[in-house]
Amino acid sequence: MSSSNPRTVEEIFKDFSARRAAIVRALTSDVDEFYGLCDPEKENLCLYGHPNESWEVNLPAEEVPPELPEPALGINFARDGMNRRDWLSLVAVHSDCWLLSVAFYFGARLNRNERKRLFSMINELPTVFEVVTEKKPVKDKPSVDSGSKSRGSAKRASDGQIKSTPKLAAEEGFDDDEDEQGETLCGSCGGNYSADEFWICCDICERWFHGKCVKITPAKAENIKQYKCPSCSLKKTGRSH
Repeated sequence: MSSSNPRTVEEIFKDFSARRAAIVRALTSDVDEFYGLCDPEKENLCLYGHPNESWEVNLPAEEVPPELPEPALGINFARDGMNRRDWLSLVAVHSDCWLLSVAFYFGARLNRNERKRLFSMINELPTVFEVVTEKKPVKDKPSVDSGSKSRGSAKRASDGQIKSTPKLAAEEGFDDDEDEQGETLCGSCGGNYSADEFWICCDICERWFHGKCVKITPAKAENIKQYKCPSCSLKKTGRSH
């Protein structure tokens, strides 16, 4: 564990960025090495990102409570029971949660405005999940910000709740003013947004939906030019009376 104790917004953000860079490397360029270290036959293993931008797969700290919040425990147990990409996405989501928890562990003594500034700086970076699943802004795909999808999705993206939409114009979204929006709820079941679930935005009514609620998978979403939710589709076809 690192003995560094960042206190200012800038120091905490620097610590967050370094840990995040380490984890991104473990799940992308160093992925074969990382995969090999997560042997399901071993005990509960965790993925750590360190402030010197190195990563490590190791057993959790033994002291209780630990010096810092601990990453998700036992990521290795799921390795052979899942599709490799799905498993890496799962580890990425848990890593995002851990990175935020460490940052706000350090940031607990900041005042309200400092915490807001810290989260705003963190929110400018794509999440590890977005990097691993390639839902982040992609510079070499100019078609990303085309049509209504860019306006509808980018508007919602500014509150930090990036939900894997087929064509998310996150280049604009990250620059939008911070809206004081409430929580995003699924237009079908009313459930809250959760980072480890796939969401899609309707281009007509601009409401968000769990992919599972409207039977849209990430793979299907990639091929949808303009998504219409079930109720908007019904309005088009069912207007006979």
